[in-house]
Amino acid sequence: MNLKLDTLESWLWESANILRGSIDSSDFKNYIFGLLFLKRTNDTFEEEVELLMEEDGSSREDAEEDAYFNFPPEARWEYLTKITENIGVELDKAFAAIERENTSLEGVLTTTKFGDKDKLSDDVIKRLLSHFNQYSLRNADLESPHILGDAYEYLIKQFADDAGKKGGEFYTPRGVVQLIVQLIKPEPKQRIYDPTMGSGGMLIEAANYIAEQPEGKIGKNINVSLYGQEKNLSTWAIGKLNMLLHNFTDADLQKGDTLVSPKHIENNELMLFDRVIANPPFSQGEWWTPAETNVEVKLDKNGKEKKVTPKYNTQVTDPYGRFQYGIPPRGYADLAFLQHMISVLKEDGKAGVVLPHGTLFRGSTEGKIRKALLQADLVEGIVGLPSKLFYNTGIPASIWIINKNKTEAQQNKVAIIDASNYFKEGKNQNQLLENHVQKIVNAYDGYTEVDKYMRVVALSEIKENDFNLNISRYIDTTEPEPEVDILAVKQTIADLEQQEAEIDQKLSSFLKEMGI
Repeated sequence: MNLKLDTLESWLWESANILRGSIDSSDFKNYIFGLLFLKRTNDTFEEEVELLMEEDGSSREDAEEDAYFNFPPEARWEYLTKITENIGVELDKAFAAIERENTSLEGVLTTTKFGDKDKLSDDVIKRLLSHFNQYSLRNADLESPHILGDAYEYLIKQFADDAGKKGGEFYTPRGVVQLIVQLIKPEPKQRIYDPTMGSGGMLIEAANYIAEQPEGKIGKNINVSLYGQEKNLSTWAIGKLNMLLHNFTDADLQKGDTLVSPKHIENNELMLFDRVIANPPFSQGEWWTPAETNVEVKLDKNGKEKKVTPKYNTQVTDPYGRFQYGIPPRGYADLAFLQHMISVLKEDGKAGVVLPHGTLFRGSTEGKIRKALLQADLVEGIVGLPSKLFYNTGIPASIWIINKNKTEAQQNKVAIIDASNYFKEGKNQNQLLENHVQKIVNAYDGYTEVDKYMRVVALSEIKENDFNLNISRYIDTTEPEPEVDILAVKQTIADLEQQEAEIDQKLSSFLKEMGI
């Protein structure tokens, strides 16, 4: 019987219970994803070798050499499950061997160390291996090949729930991701890019959207090119594994700080993309590393050393000219990320990005940048989201839609939606469900006013508001107070006074009869 998705999900999640008490729950994902990849790779390798032996009549040795994936003997499941001592050390060697034989995986599997016995004893690792041995992950034994990727996405969501605020570092709620994808509408053959990719969920959702379109697939492969960059090493490794388990073997995912050192370069210039989709860290401070690593120190009047706050407007010098609309302040990187995305968009490109609400109305330098973006007519739309959607903050956020090639009808206008009151309430996190997403997309695509929900606002009106995009300035969601019928109220009061007089009269009569 083929392994079904619900069985696969519960089986994989149970592996987390084996780790409880040994390591911090926020680290569960690093160990479990590594073992999941190892088991999956082993099973599909064995499946391919057996098929080659059967079809070609070749020896096992020849079939192993002809297999697509270079899988070294010291990393194979049969060998590892027979080890009784220093199992973690042997697992570390296995992952290092896989990276050595497959350079595209360099740094992906060895970020997690199984050999630290202070964290994981041989008994715990033995239990994990035994648990992963329960099911075969060969293609022939799965209900469908894509369920492994679906199960991986499920695990990422579960681990984000378990990790609390730390979950926001690698996971964006699925409803938000689906919403942005449906707003920017990626197309077959396009280049899709996420400069703060986390675990890669936005890129995968964009690819899945393309797969449903005409010419969206070439054979079994989705007709798209995926690119991403991630600063956090362990999160980047999760993203790489996520792509592999979804069969996106050609995705170009780079490590590093996108703002300081963007990695996708062509002919010494930034690579350009058709669609950009991202959820950058909210209001990241001290975002320009060169300015922070060379902070000047002076003595104050008491002779104590004092660091001199870097002046970003003079110290941020970008060789790619990304910050042409202004240098964002040291305490808020939001509009630095946005300008990076604009810089890497093709002339007909679109971007969808999650930013904190403050970017809509904060003044000073950010106000000047926002004004410049609006005057350049780059802002196609703003969607105000409900609060408590994200793991790392309870504040509401907004989606900015950037379009370098607006239609004539869209020019000098901004579509604004207030979706803050449409969500499923949860104990810790609220959710955007499919009906909430569709309501937003239908209104946005319709491009006409929806009372108390959406307006298409002329740039002239935004200019009158000093280029402030605070949604409440443009969409009034308050309900009118009910009209009060003064005459009816006066009559009600008179009736009540009459009733009170009658009651007083009766009470007085009763007291008199009692001699009081």
